[in-house]
Amino acid sequence: MATKLPESPKVGMVSLGCPKNLVDSERILTKLRSDGYQLSGDYAGADVVLVNTCGFLDSAKEESLEAIGEAISENGRVIVTGCMGKEAEMIRARFPDVLAITGAHQYEEVVGAVHTAAPMPPSAYLNLVPDSGLKLTPRHYSYLKISEGCNHRCAFCIIPSLRGDLVSRRPDAILREAEKLVAAGTKELLVISQDTSAYGIDIRKEPRMWKGEEVVPHMTDLARELGKIAPWVRLHYVYPYPHVDQVIPLMAEGLVLPYLDIPFQHASRNVLKAMKRPANEAKVLERLKNWREICPDIAIRSTFVVGFPGETEDDFEYLMDWLEEAQLDRVGAFRFEPVEGAAANDLPGAVPEAVKEERYARLMERTAAISAAKLQARIGRTLDVIIDEVDQEGGANGRSSADAPEIDGQVLLRDASHLTEGDIVRVTIEDADEHDLFGVPVAS
Repeated sequence: MATKLPESPKVGMVSLGCPKNLVDSERILTKLRSDGYQLSGDYAGADVVLVNTCGFLDSAKEESLEAIGEAISENGRVIVTGCMGKEAEMIRARFPDVLAITGAHQYEEVVGAVHTAAPMPPSAYLNLVPDSGLKLTPRHYSYLKISEGCNHRCAFCIIPSLRGDLVSRRPDAILREAEKLVAAGTKELLVISQDTSAYGIDIRKEPRMWKGEEVVPHMTDLARELGKIAPWVRLHYVYPYPHVDQVIPLMAEGLVLPYLDIPFQHASRNVLKAMKRPANEAKVLERLKNWREICPDIAIRSTFVVGFPGETEDDFEYLMDWLEEAQLDRVGAFRFEPVEGAAANDLPGAVPEAVKEERYARLMERTAAISAAKLQARIGRTLDVIIDEVDQEGGANGRSSADAPEIDGQVLLRDASHLTEGDIVRVTIEDADEHDLFGVPVAS
């Protein structure tokens, strides 16, 4: 008579915050899956639920607390991890039934807490996982984290206190992970960290062998090697250090996507000084011009903070004029929000909420007009597009090299029923609006 093996426990996951948190969630689930745990897509089927929290802004903290509360209400057996792990006392005071609380990228502690809360039966099979690990993104694109932490001390940010100073991964380990991801179907690697430009400054004198050659732990060298592995490589969170200029020729050569995600945050010298960020906005404009001369198709995305303490109307108008001259392709904005523990909270000159809202609306209107004009100029061109989704009506959604998933625009296609998710195809652009392009695949 056959012996029936007991089922292994099931783990649910709620992952909040940025792509860096998403990568942490993937690593945690990969380890748990390799330990034999099953994954649950709902609260009811889970023996324990993990909530990977975000603590960057107070609104993000509140969202995390709401998620913890919902998980406790729906399941009752909850482990908290992520950025809010630093505030364990507050979480326990509000949710005394939480089983365990760990901090950001404390993978072993999280996995250990799961083993304690939902032990594996001694006779359960261990379920093997793919070499690329488990993913929370579609098969055709993957986030590739190259470092943890940050050496900056921006007045509005508490990331260093949550995740510590910069710790770079070995370049050979990153490249090995990239190869595994591509072998498993990844077409687009999205390189992420808190400060991608600073990659390797802590291990710069520790080159590693890769494919018989030394690879220096430096942003440019890493980008070049990644470009040999994946069809598309996209760089996020790039501070405009001087050596970023060395990456632009790689974009012109086609090794790296012509796309840079640079968190400028503001343009006014007064505001940048208060933010404790470099104030060289004039030089940045000159560099943008030079980059576009080298690589005409380069797309620049950035984010800005409006209503920072002390921001005057003159400061804001300077930012608006700077944006008009910079002609950035993709822009996001945030109204300043105090975060517990941030130095900016103690600065004088708080901007009224109504003024923040008015400035935010003006900035978004200005940048939408810039985006619309730049996209109109693409009508009639033929672009490479990666397909994210194909619908049953013959349409498809995709992205050009200027569009990162979730945060930028889309390319909306007709007559695309023959395409599949992950295809990279040539598309003729027929129309555009403020944020998206519309086109048709070129007949093969």
